[in-house]
Amino acid sequence: MKRMLAAVLVVMMLAVPCAAEEGPAAPAVAVQAPSAVLMTLDGAVLLEKDAHAVREPASVTKVMTMLLVCEAVDQGRISLEDPVTASAHAASMGGSQIWLEEGEVLTVAEMLKCVAVVSANDCAVALGEHLAGSEEAFVQMMNARAQELEMEDTRFVNACGLTAEGHVTSAHDIGLMSAQLLREHRWITDYTLIWQDYIREGTSVLNNTNKMLKSYQGITGLKTGFTTTAGYCISATAEREGLHLIAVVMGGATKESRNGDAAALLNWGFANYAAVTLTADRPLLPVPVEMGRQQWVEVELGQQTPLVLERASLGTLEKTVELPERVHAPVEQGQELGCLVVRQGGAEVCRVPIVACGSVERLGLWDVFQRVLMCVCGRAGEDAGGN
Repeated sequence: MKRMLAAVLVVMMLAVPCAAEEGPAAPAVAVQAPSAVLMTLDGAVLLEKDAHAVREPASVTKVMTMLLVCEAVDQGRISLEDPVTASAHAASMGGSQIWLEEGEVLTVAEMLKCVAVVSANDCAVALGEHLAGSEEAFVQMMNARAQELEMEDTRFVNACGLTAEGHVTSAHDIGLMSAQLLREHRWITDYTLIWQDYIREGTSVLNNTNKMLKSYQGITGLKTGFTTTAGYCISATAEREGLHLIAVVMGGATKESRNGDAAALLNWGFANYAAVTLTADRPLLPVPVEMGRQQWVEVELGQQTPLVLERASLGTLEKTVELPERVHAPVEQGQELGCLVVRQGGAEVCRVPIVACGSVERLGLWDVFQRVLMCVCGRAGEDAGGN
């Protein structure tokens, strides 16, 4: 009987694999496309599926085109009102386009709108030529910027994403350039959120290729793409309650499955993560100031980027205020005096600066003399009263 029981136990142990021998955990979201990633606006990866696989991006390429144009605008190198003249090369682009004619003139803003809304290849090339002098020079700018953003899976060959040998990137890299575009040039959503608009004095209608604008709550863009070799691709960005997320899907079989994958990734992200603006658990006390015209300076938490945390862990944060016992004048408004240290499970998560609410000037020699004189006179008065 004991031998039979032992045999049964052995069989049961063999039938149940050890945790160390288990394969990778099942993905939290069922993604049909072969490659995908869910990322925060600061580039942190929350979920991924073969995110570094090198694939054709189709028109999602234009995220980089839009990024370079937006950077040039914000740096003052070009203006949204600048006229852009279509070259024969730009007008010859196939695929999605607004059928620019050679010599036709639109503003930077109009062409950027056409790129963002209808994925116009001709406008993307025209903008590249306007910015760099030629599409070839613009592609060099694209690849240089990709290197700066550590997009190690990427090599661009053209400005628009038409099929070309060696024109590749990855879901991860698309996430990086999408995050940079939204983080530093949020005004691009003035264009990516357009559902329908017109150019050429109302004679040409623009309908957005991103149908998630009408189906997903909080969507902000960003760019769709399709070719027969790339499949259906998208960089879908959305914001809810201050949390910005980027879902990149590459190689989808259909437009519907691509959008479904993107929505599933975003839904999972919003359900499981939150953007937290940190506060101190107790009021921050003023800090004594030595040799200052005021004896104290009020302090407050400085500017901070909301911290993206798992919702389940929000109650486990440990906060410690680190401030000096006193500071020396002068103190400038906004000067960092200390920090709020945030830990989770003993590990440091971040530090939020604690800054001066106002300025405190340093005492001059005459001020010091007056204070000393007042102290001496005060003590003399006390001694006289005691007699």
